[in-house]
Amino acid sequence: MNSAFKVQGIDHIVVNVTDVERSAAWYSRVLGMDRLEYDTDPEHPRTAMLFGTQRINLRPVSLSKNEWFTADHEAAGSDDLCFLTEASPNDIVANLKACGVRVIIGPVARDGARGRLTSVYCRDPDGSLIEISSYTKDVVGNVE
Repeated sequence: MNSAFKVQGIDHIVVNVTDVERSAAWYSRVLGMDRLEYDTDPEHPRTAMLFGTQRINLRPVSLSKNEWFTADHEAAGSDDLCFLTEASPNDIVANLKACGVRVIIGPVARDGARGRLTSVYCRDPDGSLIEISSYTKDVVGNVE
């Protein structure tokens, strides 16, 4: 059966976090994202991280589903995200090390939505797996 429509892209995702301030600072410092405060409710201000034409909404796991409508099984540190960059894998590794972020694996070859990627993996403050990738042909040796 064919759907009546096709999805064209992703506008935003929501990442569940234990500490919005810590996570926002990490995504800004390590990945170069811009912080956005939004929503008009002073009781529940919301924070998003902007990059390219997308954004990540940072949802504190301390909020109830009444305060922030969300998935059935929200948990900080359970995300697996892949971000694209035009930076070289060696520059990615150097930046992570300069920021005090441990490289888990990489650079390594992976398959992406549009072909082969070179990826470097690390973890955000809650333990979510962060893959930083570029569409390149050269895969450098694994750095651990």
